[in-house]
Order: sequence, then C-alpha cells, then structure tokens
Amino acid sequence: MTDTELRQAGTPAAAKGTATAADGAPGRPVRPGTGRRRFGPDTTKGTVAKIVLLGLVDALAVYVLMMLFLSESWGALAVSSAVVLAINWIYLRKGGLPAKYLAPGVLFLLVFQVFVVLFSGYIAFTNYGDGHNSTKDDAIAAIQLTAQKRVPDSPAYKTAVLAKDNSFYLLFTDPDGKVSLGSTEAPLEAVSGAGTDSTGKANALDGYRTLNFQEIVANQQQILGITVPVSADPADGTLRTADGSNAYQFKPALTYDAAADTFTDTDTGAVYRDNGKGAFAASNGETLTTGWKIDVGMENFARAFTDPSLRGPLLGVILWTFTFAVASVALTFAMGLFLAMTFNREDLRGKKVYRILMILPYAFPAFLSGLVWSGILNPQFGWLNQTLLGGATIGWLTDPFLAKISVLVVNLWLGFPYMFLVCTGALQSLPTELDEAARMDGAGPWRVFRAIKLPLLLVSIAPLLISSFAFNFNNFNVIFMLTGGGPRFADTDRDIGATDILITLVYKVAFGQGTGRDYGLASALAIIIFIIVATVSAISFKQTKALEDVNS
Repeated sequence: MTDTELRQAGTPAAAKGTATAADGAPGRPVRPGTGRRRFGPDTTKGTVAKIVLLGLVDALAVYVLMMLFLSESWGALAVSSAVVLAINWIYLRKGGLPAKYLAPGVLFLLVFQVFVVLFSGYIAFTNYGDGHNSTKDDAIAAIQLTAQKRVPDSPAYKTAVLAKDNSFYLLFTDPDGKVSLGSTEAPLEAVSGAGTDSTGKANALDGYRTLNFQEIVANQQQILGITVPVSADPADGTLRTADGSNAYQFKPALTYDAAADTFTDTDTGAVYRDNGKGAFAASNGETLTTGWKIDVGMENFARAFTDPSLRGPLLGVILWTFTFAVASVALTFAMGLFLAMTFNREDLRGKKVYRILMILPYAFPAFLSGLVWSGILNPQFGWLNQTLLGGATIGWLTDPFLAKISVLVVNLWLGFPYMFLVCTGALQSLPTELDEAARMDGAGPWRVFRAIKLPLLLVSIAPLLISSFAFNFNNFNVIFMLTGGGPRFADTDRDIGATDILITLVYKVAFGQGTGRDYGLASALAIIIFIIVATVSAISFKQTKALEDVNS
C-alpha cells in the first residue's frame, strides 16, 4: 500500500510506527514524533549567555554611538544605529538560525573589505593627503595657529610646568598677578587656589604635579612645543615658553577676513584667496601649506599620465611590472614542472627527501628571504661578491639591469616550490594509460610531454598560473625588501626606481618621505592596477575555457 493510499485510509505511515522507503516499501520502525528533528527553545544557560554577550556588544555600541553623536558624524551614526538594531533583531527573534551564524562574517566582510574598497575608490577622486586632510574650517584654524609670531610688546608671563595624566600643562602668572592654566589642547583658563613662591609666581595647583628643573630639561622638546590658545578664537593668539620659566604672547602672522574669505600677511601685505583647489593662494601662485580636502574628479587619473615627474617613470614601471609578472610565472612554472617530472620517476631513490628539500624556500616568509638575499647580493660586503667571486664589486642591486635580474632570480627561488607542488600533484593525477598508449604508438618522451602531458596539465594548472600572475603583479615583499624599488631614476624628483612595480609605486606615493603623502593619487593608481589585473585575468580565464573545450 502506498503513502497516498494510507493517507486516504486514515492510517498514515507514522501512525503505523514504520518509516516508508522511497520505493513505497516499509522501512525500519521509528518512534512517533521523531521523523523530523525540531529545535526547541533555548536552554537557560544558552539564554543567559546570549543576553550577556549581546549586552556587551550593545554596551560597546552605545559608547560608539555617543561618540559619533558628539562628533556630529550623522552619516556614520545612522549606519551604526541600523547595524546595531539589525544585530539585536537577528539574535533576539526566534528562528533564523542561518542568519545568526552568517551575521558576524557578513558584518566583518562589509567593514574590512567592502567599505575599504569603496572608501579607497572615493579617495581616488579627492585631493586627500598631506596638507589636505580635513575641512576648510579646520584648515583656517590650523593656519592661524601655526603661522604665528611673537607680539613685540607682549608682557612676560611667569610660568611653571605642571604634569597630570602623562600630559604637560603651563601655569601662568600675568603681571597683574592673575593665575591661569592651559595646554595645547585646553585654552587658557583662570584658576584659583594656586600655591605661590616668595616672588608671587604661581608654582603649584591641586591635582597637578610641579616639574623640577631636571624634569623640565629631560622633557624640553615636548615642553617647548606647548602652545596654549589664549581663547577659543585662534586669532587671539597663543602663549609659549622658551625656557619653562617665562612665556610670551604670539599672534598669527596671517590675519583672516571671514567676509572676504582671505588671509593677509601682516608683514608683506600679500593676500591669499581660495584657489578652488583646496588651498589659499596668492596672486603669484604661492600657496599656504595647510589646505583642505575637496573632490577633484578625474584629476588624479590625469596626473598619473601628465605630471612630468610621474609620467615617464610610470610608463617604465608599468612595462617592468608586466615583464616581472610574466617572467616570474614562466620561470617558476618551468622550474617547478622540470623538477616535478624529475622527481616523479618511479625508479628514483630518495625522492621523498628531494621533494622535502625542494619546498624549503616555500617555508620561509618572503619578506625575511628578501632581506637575507639583499645582504647576500650587497655590492660592498655581500657574500656573493666577497666570498664566491673573490672580492668583486658587481652592482647586483645598484645597476638597473642587474637589479632586475637579481629580483627575478630571487623570486624564482621563492616561487618555484609552489609550482613544484602543484605540478607534482597534477602529474600524479594523470592516467598512466595515456602515456603507455603513446609509447606503444612510437611517440618519444618529448612528443609524449608536448602532445599529451602538457595540454592535460594546463587544463588544471592554467587557473593557478593566472592567480600566480595576479600575485606577482602585486608582489610587494620581494621588491621592497630586496631593492626598495631602486636604483632610483635620475629624471624625477620622486622616489621611483628601476625595479619598482606598480604596487611599490603606490606605497611610495601614499607614504613617501620626500614628496609627502598623496592618498588621492595613490588610490587612483590602485584603481588602475585593479583594472589591469581584472582585464588580464578575464582574458586569461576566457582562454582557459577555450583550452578546456579543446581537451574535452
């Protein structure tokens, strides 16, 4: 009797105490109610644990939301509030077990991957970098604070240096005997109850520790860097000390006219106006150091190919990047395949030991290996020149051509073990019948390899070769640790060298020492790298698909 007949007869299979097989035959007996597993309510311990963990998350979330509210970051506040509500809804509602497991991973993916990518893309269309990292109002305040000179008739303020919570404060006594306290972060504020010495100078305050002469000398640099705002208005100037005992008033050398939105130099009379590029500039083109972040559209992408100091080196870097990536893949694959075939012979003794030795370079971190090889190849005291070549002075890392050869050799040493492992596994998966049939037809070893083994290997290894190309296209470690991108080009004022690839160029543009940090241009170059790698990978995968169709 089938399940349908049983239901029509009012005697379902579960009521009979048996399970029905797929073909309608009776199966093994089952207990009533156990045909489908159901999850009951959480246990007491589970509920308590969930409440405690969720409470900790909510407590942290409330703190973050308060900070965002105080800083008036309304966009971040709205997004954070939505995330907190979503987390609470997911974990407090009944059911939805998959969402409870997926929520943490999805959240971290959005924060550490999606947001980073989108933010980097946004930065590429701005002038964000040194001198352009905040708003216009912040730039105006910073200019007034930094461009200051001592007021000629400023009275001397007797000064004592105090400390509290690992921060330094200055305690001032003006000529009228009024006592005030302040620091770089806290404007000048009148205080009462300060202790004084025999001259009437305030030198102590409850809750603060007064530094002695030895402590002032030991922290001289930090103390001399303290600039105490006279008020919340930067135009009122600051108080500074040069010896820890007396302070004088400083006022901005550039006065700001809010109505005209201009800065005027009090000495030369030069007027600096908003030039529309995130900075104040004079009529002669001179700009003030501090600017602000603005949207610049495609300007960063245009600069990459039009800036004279970047255009020529960039084209050379792009060409070398392709050469380095393609040559690295070809050399490591050729070496790995040769060794895999050599050590895959059944009559070879001790091949397990040889295989272990072959993968040793793969066990060392690439950045450490790069540093070791930079010492070995050092032209002055490297082991290769001094020991193996008898004191020769060959510029393995200082000559442009030899530096590129050195980079490729070191990357070959680092990369062939991976290809050796991949090719060994692929060779061992090939059916031996094909090899035997080809030999019976009279094909030689080279013919068998070229016509049978290599095409079959490429079907499975081609995607790995594409990923290896993408990896070497952005192989930061071996370039930066071995040569630092050098030797440096002579026709540019930027720190760009003969062995720089695009990713090291991006790093130097973003965190360069000589030309300053330019995050906008670096992000634009990173997008160019992504477009190049994505294009090459798409074309390569298309060719891989064609290769699979041919061999299928």
